[in-house]
Amino acid sequence: MNDVTRILEAIQQGDQAASDQLLPLVYNELRRLARARMADEASAHTLQPTALVHEAYVRLVDNKNPQVWNSKGHFFAAAANAMRRILVENARRRNSLRRGGGRRRIDAEKIDFSDPNNSEFLTDLDSALEQLAEENPIVSQVVSLRFFAGLSIEQTSDALDVSVRTVNRHWSFAKAWLYSQMSDNSDA
Repeated sequence: MNDVTRILEAIQQGDQAASDQLLPLVYNELRRLARARMADEASAHTLQPTALVHEAYVRLVDNKNPQVWNSKGHFFAAAANAMRRILVENARRRNSLRRGGGRRRIDAEKIDFSDPNNSEFLTDLDSALEQLAEENPIVSQVVSLRFFAGLSIEQTSDALDVSVRTVNRHWSFAKAWLYSQMSDNSDA
């Protein structure tokens, strides 16, 4: 059993000291993930990895209705969704400034968040992911963990407590499904 899962179980059993141990442990992991995810970002980009992690951290911890996470996968899914919302909100802000423009095809695994032309892609992706979550929540979680949290196939498998083969299958399905959905909605 890893440290995060052990601490989450201790928190569920009412150990107040365990919650003090969880957040610094997970916070450091999130910083590593964000740094890896945004390593190729332009230095002048307004959203840096540290800022992304801090905003996600605040949303996860500084909530008027504190969440209870029952597993490492549940926590990382919440963190991935928080990062997703932050990136999408940032993209929507950029989109609101430049309305319009032609759409272009973007490889989801090589998206450059610093490119203002990709903000429309992120908002379209968010809409498609909301629809996917209604139809198949686990596949949506795989996309959030892989794309927004930057987890590898193996890390996603560990976070969701499913096999690597299952994550590969869900990831392949999700890419095809998202391409189909987003192609139907685009002009190009």
